[in-house]
Amino acid sequence: MPAAPARFLVVLDADSTLIRNEVIELIADEAGRGAEVAAATEAAMRGEVDFASSLRSRVEALEGVPLAAFARVLSRIEPTPGARELIAAVHERGGAVGVVSGGFHEILDTVAPDLGVDVWRANRLATRDGALSGLVDGGIVDAAGKAAALREWAAERRVPVARTIAIGDGANDLEMMAVAGLGVAFNAKPAVRARADLVVGPIDLAEVIPLLP
Repeated sequence: MPAAPARFLVVLDADSTLIRNEVIELIADEAGRGAEVAAATEAAMRGEVDFASSLRSRVEALEGVPLAAFARVLSRIEPTPGARELIAAVHERGGAVGVVSGGFHEILDTVAPDLGVDVWRANRLATRDGALSGLVDGGIVDAAGKAAALREWAAERRVPVARTIAIGDGANDLEMMAVAGLGVAFNAKPAVRARADLVVGPIDLAEVIPLLP
């Protein structure tokens, strides 16, 4: 079924943007490797290492985590303050909301519909015998993948790219922020703040509502 046309499109990153958490760190906690993975994630978000290779190495650290652990991970997810208010405001104005994440469908498939997100895309974790295998299943959603998702979703909803807003915090959000009509740095690393069209300081997504067309 084709997507309904929209007046405009808002695309958010997930980890540390739509939600307060970095999901890969929560999963790594289940393997007792949270601190190690957190340090690697921070380097990737600052743009110091290639995102795809960093993600693969961090996912290797998750090998053996049982799928049953995802219920505990989901219980720890905290939506960012203002997330529901922003999404409701977008819909009230005839817009659509997408989320594109370097994180994982295993979490986003629950979190995104609960928050009212219209469309989302993320990585998938490969499994073996009821546990994570330490591999990514399929292609990796990286910076180019995020920009491509924004373009694709805008085309599906007949939204000119000039009427899109991209919101993110890490280096892998910069390409979609550059493509969008407005690129917003939110809870962002210095390199992202420096290249964004606009920087939102407070950790409250409701601060974005006045920017909506």
